[in-house]
Amino acid sequence: MLSVIERVIILQSVDVFSEVPPEQLAHVAAIASERSVSAGEVLFREQDDSDAMYVVLEGEVRLSRGKQVVTEARQDDAFGTWSLFDDDPRVVDAVAVVDSRLLQLARDDFIDLLADNVEITRGVLKGIVMRLKGVAGRVNFDKSR
Repeated sequence: MLSVIERVIILQSVDVFSEVPPEQLAHVAAIASERSVSAGEVLFREQDDSDAMYVVLEGEVRLSRGKQVVTEARQDDAFGTWSLFDDDPRVVDAVAVVDSRLLQLARDDFIDLLADNVEITRGVLKGIVMRLKGVAGRVNFDKSR
């Protein structure tokens, strides 16, 4: 089992948590749980309720839509992050490629934590803004308009 400090270090690499101060991120780390999954195990299917995000601690998880592989999440990769903020159904299947260990953060627990801690909320919002700015920076704006 990871210590809270180890979980904080892992969560700092998740873009939406990048601006949350470590002492506040410890609260998030404390509500995250470790989960082991076997090769071939389904974490969720397309159209399932969005109820948690994950970070791969060890192993590999394939995210696919139909027969098309969207990506493969490996060590330190996060997936399902937007599930913390949006309750729309999942848009991909997530299946463990090999035996894997994951850090799971449940949306309901996370929302409860945000309601009680403005510093975490502020940091998460800043992290989202930074991510959106990064996406906007990659858009090639047509200056002739």
